[in-house]
Amino acid sequence: MIIYSKNIYLENKKISGFLKIEDKKIIDIVETTDEFTKDSLNNYVLNDLKWDKDNEILDYSDFTIIPGFIDNHIHGWGTGSFWFEKSKKSITEMQKNLPSEGVTSFLATTGADTIEEILTQIDEASLIYEAEQNGAEMVGLHLEGPFVSKEYKGMQKEENCILPNIEFMKSFYNRQTSKGLIKLMTMAPELDGAKEVAEFCKDKGIQLSIGHTGSTFDKIKEMKDYGFGGFTHTFSGMRGMHHRELGVVGAALYFDDMYCEFAKQTGLTVKHEAFDIALRVKTSDKIILSTDCCGLAMTDKPWHHYVRKITLIPQENGVMIKHDDGREEILDNSKYENVRDLEMSYIDSVKNVIKHSKVDIFDIMKMASINPAKYINIYDKKGSIDINKDADLLVIDKEFNLIETVVRGSIYN
Repeated sequence: MIIYSKNIYLENKKISGFLKIEDKKIIDIVETTDEFTKDSLNNYVLNDLKWDKDNEILDYSDFTIIPGFIDNHIHGWGTGSFWFEKSKKSITEMQKNLPSEGVTSFLATTGADTIEEILTQIDEASLIYEAEQNGAEMVGLHLEGPFVSKEYKGMQKEENCILPNIEFMKSFYNRQTSKGLIKLMTMAPELDGAKEVAEFCKDKGIQLSIGHTGSTFDKIKEMKDYGFGGFTHTFSGMRGMHHRELGVVGAALYFDDMYCEFAKQTGLTVKHEAFDIALRVKTSDKIILSTDCCGLAMTDKPWHHYVRKITLIPQENGVMIKHDDGREEILDNSKYENVRDLEMSYIDSVKNVIKHSKVDIFDIMKMASINPAKYINIYDKKGSIDINKDADLLVIDKEFNLIETVVRGSIYN
């Protein structure tokens, strides 16, 4: 496959030119200043570049090519919820529909569940991780808990928010059939036992994030060198900032070597102005975008979403959405188009960032692709458009509407 565009965004520059894709990877990048008609485009590829005539040539002349989005924090999406269902099938459902929202890679994310439930999720994710994947690639697991604060639990189950325990952590690690499955773990650093677990994770190459925490600024200053590299859903589920005790929020803004992850930018959980303050302080170099979506339609028990002011109630024929104002509706949750808008998608979240903050395409690439890849140590193969990296690409128009998604060299409309 050969892709041509006048607007290909590499990590540090925009070029007009060609991408050659073979065996799921980008094997060549050619920059050119020439203008092409359909016929001259084919002639250039065959005669000047001397590329095989059997390659399909895709002409995206006036569209823009950027790297695919990477979602390091997603519990579920659309017709699949790894958090609720804890199954291989839930992941394959997510993989099927995420490309239509611009996501080419993701970490299937757990919650504060029982130890046995988390072990089951590791088993189910292993089945995906070690097989040939279709759709968005599950590149690993994000364990959001169970070592988090009860006080700042948010939507986590309080009874499953427990103190860090090295034996439990070892059981998670040893349950992996491929030791690189667990890529990221969210933990509260102030809890007893956190240091021992952090040292273990750092030794095993598991990135640590601070989240669901009532930590002080000084505790984070002490613990950051034990492998904590950033903050999970910044501003949410954490001690706020006071001018005499900077807390978690103050630490997130202060330490310029730590990343701030932000979940989908609806403006509900985090006001657009709050995100914009963080962006001005941290710059796009240290912001990571995610969705923290749950796959709400797939809940197996009544579940109240206090931010959205709805209760989701499973039904035989789908899911009931009961609004706090009394309105009720039932959705067939077997069909993606019926449940897609229950949560904000990655591409729509990015559009909201563009709408409410002063960012350019390079900023978006950093926050949505480059930084997430660097954070979980997969930047050698994902996160930017470069030779020998996976062919994970988005074709977008000037309004950032998604035209096509390319995942490891396969096109998803």
